[in-house]
Amino acid sequence: MKNMVLIRIDDRLIHGQVVTQWIKDTAGNRILIVDDKLVNDRLMQRILKAAAPPGVKVEVMTVADAGEELKKDPLPGENIVILVKIPQVLEALIDDGIPMKKIVLGGMGLTPARKKFNRNVAASEEEVACMKRIVAKGVTMEYQLVPAERATNVEKLF
Repeated sequence: MKNMVLIRIDDRLIHGQVVTQWIKDTAGNRILIVDDKLVNDRLMQRILKAAAPPGVKVEVMTVADAGEELKKDPLPGENIVILVKIPQVLEALIDDGIPMKKIVLGGMGLTPARKKFNRNVAASEEEVACMKRIVAKGVTMEYQLVPAERATNVEKLF
C-alpha cells in the first residue's frame, strides 16, 4: 500500500494553504487528485500542476485508477497527499479496500445544494450522510484548515 501522508477534502484542491503549509508539514512530494471529471480537463490539470511547489509531482486520476495505484507497493521516500473535492470519492476508495486512518476536512464552498456545515465548510445532505458513513467505518475525520490550527473532530459537528 502506498504511503499516504495526508488525505484531504478541499474543493479548491491545490491552493496557498496546501502549498505553503500542508505539503511542508507532511513532507508530501506527490499529490494525487482523485476526480473522475477533472481527468478530462487538461487545462485545469495544467493550472493545478503549475500551482504545486517545485519538486512535487501532481497527478489526476479517476477513483478506479487511484484505487489501483494506491494498492501498489510504496516507492522509497514517496509521500502522497490525496486531495478530493467531495467525501464520496474517499468513501469509494475505502469501499475499494484503501485503508484510511484519518481524513482532514478543509474547505467546501457554498452552492445551491449545500448549506453551512462549519466555519469554512458547506455540505449537502448527501455529503453529510457520506461523512457519517465514513466515520462509522472507523475513520477519524477532523476539520482543520491549516496544520497549526487545532483540529475539530467532525463527529462533534454532526
